[in-house]
Amino acid sequence: MKLLVLDFETYYNKQYSLSKMTTEEYIRDERFEVIGVCVGEYYHQEGTALRWFSGTHEETKEFLAQFDWENCAAVAHNAMFDMAILSWRFNIKPARIIDTLSMARAVHGTEVGGSLKALAEHYDVGEKGTEVLNAIDKRRADFTKNELAAYGEYCKNDVDLTYKILNHLAVGFPVSELRLIDLTVRMFSEPVLQVAGEMLEEHLKEVKEYKRELLSKTDVDKDVLMSNPQLAELLRSHGVEPPLKTSLTTGKETYAFAKNDEEFTALLEHENLLVQAFVAARLGVKSTIEETRTQRFIDIAARGVLPIPLRYYAAHTGRWGGDDKVNMQNLPSRGLNAGIIKRAILPPSRHVFIDCDSSQIEARMLAWLAEQDDLVEAFDRGEDVYKIMASAIYNKPIDQIDAKERFVGKTTILGAGYGMGAPKFKAQLLTFGVDVLLNEAQHIIDVYRKTYPNIPKLWRTCGNALSAMQRDKQVKLGRDDLLVVEGKDGIRLPNKLMQKYPNLRKEENEESGDYEYLYDTKKGRAVIDTKIYGGKVVENLCQALARIVIGEQMLDIARKYKVVMTVHDAVGCVAPEAEAEDALAYVKQCMRNRPLWAQDLPLDCKGSYAYSYGDCKD
Repeated sequence: MKLLVLDFETYYNKQYSLSKMTTEEYIRDERFEVIGVCVGEYYHQEGTALRWFSGTHEETKEFLAQFDWENCAAVAHNAMFDMAILSWRFNIKPARIIDTLSMARAVHGTEVGGSLKALAEHYDVGEKGTEVLNAIDKRRADFTKNELAAYGEYCKNDVDLTYKILNHLAVGFPVSELRLIDLTVRMFSEPVLQVAGEMLEEHLKEVKEYKRELLSKTDVDKDVLMSNPQLAELLRSHGVEPPLKTSLTTGKETYAFAKNDEEFTALLEHENLLVQAFVAARLGVKSTIEETRTQRFIDIAARGVLPIPLRYYAAHTGRWGGDDKVNMQNLPSRGLNAGIIKRAILPPSRHVFIDCDSSQIEARMLAWLAEQDDLVEAFDRGEDVYKIMASAIYNKPIDQIDAKERFVGKTTILGAGYGMGAPKFKAQLLTFGVDVLLNEAQHIIDVYRKTYPNIPKLWRTCGNALSAMQRDKQVKLGRDDLLVVEGKDGIRLPNKLMQKYPNLRKEENEESGDYEYLYDTKKGRAVIDTKIYGGKVVENLCQALARIVIGEQMLDIARKYKVVMTVHDAVGCVAPEAEAEDALAYVKQCMRNRPLWAQDLPLDCKGSYAYSYGDCKD
């Protein structure tokens, strides 16, 4: 298939730019203008002359119409941007979409960086120009002939760099993952979901009024909010345990109450609006996340249909993540009018929304990978594995297990599989309102490990895999030697991509004196030492394998119905209302299909359809 590599250059200034706005907001804004576009045609490694064009909107539309998009693969770096322009502004939908930024995330993780500049330097294919810096606040009419020609050469160079980078990234890149990139970009560039803006406007009024009422009834001085000990006590009085961190200055434990402390900022989404308000006041922000998110959806509704921005290979394990300041992976389901934003997300007219969620996929994957066949078979037979676990913990028949005991069994199955110790398990139970003594928590952990001994064995095997990686050795692990440690490159997964641990090393812990494995992760520009051990490797692998399964299921579903989102282990799609029952049955079948590389992996799912995303029930 012929490749059409493209790059748009668009108007921007200090206020109107992608650094200040979301991609959706920027492209749909009335100030939007295409300064020019370059398209390069490539086929069988032979490229034609790159074609730069700059003209009015209608002239640009005519220029783009010359290309056979319906039978070509469109390639771009950060395709979410270029494909949205192509679709929303020029009504062009290519046969295939390839995004070199997404491919780079899968191939390199955080090792290289995703910018065109960083990748060009890494592969030594040329240098990215800087002419875009001179284009700030310049409309197309403001460019001189020479300036526009120079901008065109800059754009041509970007297209050429994108094509050269693609040639490197494409070597051995799985076709199935290319299809997932295409699917992910289209969730944004070819949206169909609608937003009930009026519903959200009413919700926003209620949230603001409720917050005002709460604050008026609560006499909290600003000095209290700015004092770490007093704020900590205030949070505890509202059922929130204050997050902690180790001070880089003193090396001692302190409260994590800063803007860059994720556990603290996460409280802006706490189910208690008063907690949200306390945290917002401490951080010096006028609105809680619930307010700003609701307003963002209202604004999108005013501009058009809802694009779903997802970052392909956002996590270390390959899972999708939220993007474009609209985190669809974390829409609230608790608090005032719980789930209102989800209920405001609607399918197209005369269609239904289908939401289907894989059941216990990580726990099933763990049992299968560890060859804990009694647990695998229990899953396969549809038995209540939570009651089975509780029966072993409390040493009583399954039919005598009560709801609380079953919940403990469930928490054990879902939480103890990656090496969690008794103190952390006790704390986890406490977050769900179940308080047990430390020795009881230790008993539960001991019973779990004794009942399913192959799981701790897998932790040890993966600990040895870390040693092999550090020594640049190759070993196999997992059921049927499914996974291959390929030395320092990481662990090869069944989709041929790698689970990576950049700069893996073994260092002495200054506090404990023990040696531990560390690898590098990036947070912004900072490089962070990240601890890794056998149980954590098992968690990474189970999540990576579950993500591969979900990806394959999405592609199966997309053969018949438009997939519009994925949230963790769930898939959302739309179908004509006349086909609702058949479509749901088809989606469920797809999500129960076992992958070719794991034909004995028992899978199950729960799903339903409705006339809004939020009204879908398990």
